[in-house]
Amino acid sequence: MQQISFISLILNASLLVQLVMAGLALTSLLSWALIFNKIAVLGAAKRHSEEFERNFWSGADLNRLYEDVCRRSDAVGMERIFQSGFAEFLKLRGRAGTELSDIMDGSRRAMRAAAQRELDTLDSHTSFLATVGSVSPYVGLFGTVWGIMHAFIGLGNAGQATLSTVAPGIAEALVATAIGLFAAIPAVVAYNRFATDVDRMATRFDTYMEEFSNILQRLAMR
Repeated sequence: MQQISFISLILNASLLVQLVMAGLALTSLLSWALIFNKIAVLGAAKRHSEEFERNFWSGADLNRLYEDVCRRSDAVGMERIFQSGFAEFLKLRGRAGTELSDIMDGSRRAMRAAAQRELDTLDSHTSFLATVGSVSPYVGLFGTVWGIMHAFIGLGNAGQATLSTVAPGIAEALVATAIGLFAAIPAVVAYNRFATDVDRMATRFDTYMEEFSNILQRLAMR
């Protein structure tokens, strides 16, 4: 029996199956590009948050820390939450006749809005990975079914079916399913990992906002 290579299976497949394979390969490349980008973005957010927390809880002056964060163009995550909350606190505290409850409510709203913006940035485009993970196997299966139908139609016209004549056509069709799984599995694993990381960051943000609100309340009561 003639040796069958992976490349030959792709080249000998029907046009529709080749288009399905090409679409899945392109989708896989986009998924990997997004995966590496999200690894970098989430890693930077974690590092910045950890560094900021160390500075924040080391007893640094809040006004100086606020000025440092405002000067930075790469501030992300917890730094943005602190910047928004403290800016709103200073603005409301400087207004004559502003009640303590109004100051705290305004600061909390500013921090929550900043936290939501940061989480939206961290979670952006991850839905694409979920879509790739759920759809790619079915697209690959569609290519496989079409390829097998095309192979059997060709065998029917030939009038004689042997293993050597059936195997190449079926193998060509099954490549589409293999490429679909190759695109789907990393996307699913990455999506679950990123979703967990974003949830952990959201919990850290919530904890920090509560602790920072207590500090701001003590400052406002002085």
